[in-house]
Amino acid sequence: MHGSRRQECKRQLSPLFALVVGTWVTLMTPLASAAATPFEAMDVFELEWAGDPNVAPDGRTIAYTRNGYDVMTDRAVSRIWLVASDGSASRPLTDAPGSQPTWSPSGDRIAFLARNGDDVEIYMHWVADNRTAHITRLPETPSRLTFSPDGRWLAFTMFEPADVKPMAEPPKAPEGASWAPPFKVYDHLVYRADGEGYLKPGFTHVYVVPAEGGTARRVTSGDFNHESYSWLPDGRALIVSANRRPDWQREPQDTDLYQVMLADGTYTRLTDRYGPDNEPAVSPDGRYLAWTGFDDTLRGYENSQLYVRNLVNGETESLTADLDRSVAGPVWSEDSRAVYVTYENAGSGTIARVERGGRMRILTEDLGGLGLSRPYAGGAFDAARGTVAYTRSSPDRPAELAVVRSGDPRTLTDLNGDLLGHRSLAEVRAVRFPSSLDGLEIEAWIATPPGYEPGRPYPFILEIHGGPFAAYGPHFASEIQLYAAAGYVVMYVNPRGSTSYGADFANRIHHAYPGGDFDDLMSAVDYAVEEGYADEEDLYVTGGSGGGILTAWIVTHTDRFRAAVSAKPVINWYSFVLTADAANYFQRYWFARPPWEDADSYLARSPLQFVGNVTTPTMMLTGEADLRTPSSEAEQFYEALKIRGVDTALVRVPEASHDIAARPSHLIAKVAHVLAWFERYGGD
Repeated sequence: MHGSRRQECKRQLSPLFALVVGTWVTLMTPLASAAATPFEAMDVFELEWAGDPNVAPDGRTIAYTRNGYDVMTDRAVSRIWLVASDGSASRPLTDAPGSQPTWSPSGDRIAFLARNGDDVEIYMHWVADNRTAHITRLPETPSRLTFSPDGRWLAFTMFEPADVKPMAEPPKAPEGASWAPPFKVYDHLVYRADGEGYLKPGFTHVYVVPAEGGTARRVTSGDFNHESYSWLPDGRALIVSANRRPDWQREPQDTDLYQVMLADGTYTRLTDRYGPDNEPAVSPDGRYLAWTGFDDTLRGYENSQLYVRNLVNGETESLTADLDRSVAGPVWSEDSRAVYVTYENAGSGTIARVERGGRMRILTEDLGGLGLSRPYAGGAFDAARGTVAYTRSSPDRPAELAVVRSGDPRTLTDLNGDLLGHRSLAEVRAVRFPSSLDGLEIEAWIATPPGYEPGRPYPFILEIHGGPFAAYGPHFASEIQLYAAAGYVVMYVNPRGSTSYGADFANRIHHAYPGGDFDDLMSAVDYAVEEGYADEEDLYVTGGSGGGILTAWIVTHTDRFRAAVSAKPVINWYSFVLTADAANYFQRYWFARPPWEDADSYLARSPLQFVGNVTTPTMMLTGEADLRTPSSEAEQFYEALKIRGVDTALVRVPEASHDIAARPSHLIAKVAHVLAWFERYGGD
């Protein structure tokens, strides 16, 4: 949805933990005879993926991050590598971890972020001398590094804490006394964020610092957040995206573009429509401004369009008004004649070159591979001198670095050949079928186990994506591979509401979710049974976030599944919209009115309303630090099932936010618990 208690719980779950270990061994062992080296749980720690591509100004060298997991710290780690655009001369930039590499305009330096003790700072690498220096001492973590056009300055964004006067000043504790901690006071509508916790008061601003190091200076002003930005070619100003409305807390999407002068910080507003205006990109010749955005009509989903304004005469047009997809990441060509953008189509990432006149040429349709747990769409790219570097996706590999110019794409790396080249992986194939609700065509992917025998029905897992405005696609996913390695056929689906099929397809669930997507998912299961993939007597269902909601909805509306696992769901929309970390968004865009004005519609779309129908053994899985779909949501369903006597378990992931699988050990344990639950209720 939009990227956890106590001794009694331990007693209830201890048999489940014992079952997990036994199940994992049991499920893996039979495959040893069918495939000598199936994908295994600990293989997750060996995976690598490319990210953050940044092309040198001459187009001949690419800096990128080579990412992996550290088995000793259970965390992701990234290091910056360089490679020539023809695939030669691959080498690390430094020995130390780093991220967000950014080339200087002349190509002689690379700025990047790296940890310095407990802090993240800006570092500079001089390419010719092969030397690196730490050039800042910042109070908070910087992000979004860019050089000024003349290479003399670096701009970046950084959070600045606010100096807040306390609401009350109680007497101080006597010296040596041990008093309770002081009260914490919050007065913003959004006062906590998933993955961050309860927020410190303050705002994100744009700063500049000399590229040779020195004191950072804040450029933007006011009690507003400033996110994306772009330099003007003369280096005297930035174009910045910000929501500077007095009521910005209640209008989360209404950003505008402003020109901010570096000399005195004066603002000139450039856009004023209702809706987001983001990702500004000024053309190299300084005559045009590109950005993405849309007119906000309070629908759950809108396509972001690519706009270009002539800064000389003020004329503005959308270059993608006829493209029924959402574009992102504009990057100008060096001659200022075209803009490179990305968009998702049928679950896959596309990179296109859009001429100023609107003519579009597709360069590649295999962008993606950045999500290792589940097969979500999404990727990263950059372009310079006609060289487009990007993260290339496939069902059997995480992201590799690839380039494309005018011909076919070329993959430059083979980060996982040493591991996955010696593993038997699930085969993934795309299928399409009509929904039983109205005949709408639905796309899905079926992953079959190693050694799969066509025509023999297998135990079957329906895996449902979150969002709900998101998309799965033909991408590598550890969870899917591990389920398949355990002997299951796995099907993942893009039901109505999924992105990458157009605005109408996505908005078929506008103010009606869950709804028709249930019929789409049941049609997927029917297809798998009819085509001989799935054993109709051995069906299972799971999903996270939006998929967790739909899993709970499914078990309240059918008993065809032997067991279910609902991860980080919404169970009660009324409670959710007032306890989630984006209360200013969910009730405004996903419902017609706030809950106190229309309680019936909230309850009608809540799985809790129908919990009396459930007979399916259903496990609830939730992160203890989840602020997106708080643990209280899963707990409501768990308690209701317990009261009714339906088999259930509550699995809480310590320290985990909404992204339960952010740490590799959590990803592995999540899969183990899901498989253990399914095995408990599995067929003979």
